[in-house]
This record gives sequence, C-alpha cells and structure tokens, in this order.
Amino acid sequence: MNMRKVKRYFDIFIAEIVGIIFMPVMILIAIAIKLDSKGPVLFRQKRLGHRGREFTMYKFRTMYVESEKKGTGLFNYENDPRVTKIGSILRNTSLDELPQILNIIKGDMSIVGPRPCVTYELGDYNTLNKKYKKRFTVVPGITGLAQVEGRNDNDWEEKVELDNKYIDRFQREGCLLDIKIILKTIVNVFYKKNIYENKIDENLSDEESARRANEEVIRKAHIEVDN
Repeated sequence: MNMRKVKRYFDIFIAEIVGIIFMPVMILIAIAIKLDSKGPVLFRQKRLGHRGREFTMYKFRTMYVESEKKGTGLFNYENDPRVTKIGSILRNTSLDELPQILNIIKGDMSIVGPRPCVTYELGDYNTLNKKYKKRFTVVPGITGLAQVEGRNDNDWEEKVELDNKYIDRFQREGCLLDIKIILKTIVNVFYKKNIYENKIDENLSDEESARRANEEVIRKAHIEVDN
C-alpha cells in the first residue's frame, strides 16, 4: 500500500483516539478560556499547506483578541504581555494545539510534518526558492522533526533543513519515523523544551528583534540555492 495512504489512515486513527481521550480536557479548557478573557475559545488563522494551498488552522486562543497583529507579531518571546494567564499554561503544555485534531480529520494537516506557516510569513509562495518550497511537497503537521530537534531554538534555515530531511527520511522509514517523532514530542512537552523563540540581539526591543528577524526570513526564503 502507498505510504502516504498508510500515513493518512494512521493520522485519522490517532486523531480519533486523542479526541476521545482529551474531550473532557478540551471542554474544561474552553470554559477556562471564556472565564479568563473576552473573545472566542478558538483562534483561527490562515496557513499554507500542501503545495501552498491555504487553509484555516485551529488552536485554543492563548492571546488577547487581535494581539497577533500587535507587538512582536508572529514571534513568541518569553513573558509576552499579549498572552493570557490561561494561554500561558496552554502554551507551556502545548494543549493549545489540540483543536488541530479537526485539521487532521479534514485532511488539511497530518500529525507529523513541517509546521504550516502563516500565509505571509515567508513572503510570496510562488517565488520561494527550491529549498523552502520543498517543505510544502507534503501535508503539514502538528509536530515534526524540526520541533523535536530544537523547536524554537532553530532559526528558519535550520527548520527548513530539518523539514526537508524529514521528507527524505519518510520515503525510507514511513510511519515508523512518525512514531519516533511523536514519542520525542511527548518527552519534549513533558520537559517544556524550547517553548519560546530567541531574539536575534538581546540589545534590541522585542518589536525590533521580531521585525528584523521577519525581514531576514523572507530574504533567505527567496535567495536562489542549488538544492
């Protein structure tokens, strides 16, 4: 059987099991979010998926409403004032990612794969270089090789290299590789490893560091490379 079909069946099976087990937890989280701050329980955001197709990704809301458009934007530094009290707990435990079970069932995402970027995060998809565009040849995931091998300690160059390494390895190892990454993810979540991003220069304000980092990401994503 085709490995991608096996992966799809594997994803649906795991997503349904997790959904059943964590349903009571998700109900409690929803109540806690509503009591903690004004706004919806779920945060919806447009992301780029397989072959650059846009889809709506779901997460439990961890910030005050419209906060992603303020301050450091997409960058998440430690002690971010935009994050709610409940949001901080959800981020530290990665429980904010649970609603992405819906994305898996819909086929937008897989359990393991490159993390889907925000639509504008890397600039124009059509002009991405081959190295960056390769990571879009598979369905994006909740976790991935880049997340278990450094997560937010990695810059975008390192993330892309690990994402592409995952794509190559999956051709050889199949779902066994996914199982290894899932187990490593559980360990990392337990030890709360690499939750926050690092500033490019500690002497800069959070906002200026985020601005420069974003510009550098887009620049590198469009430089022609050999691979």
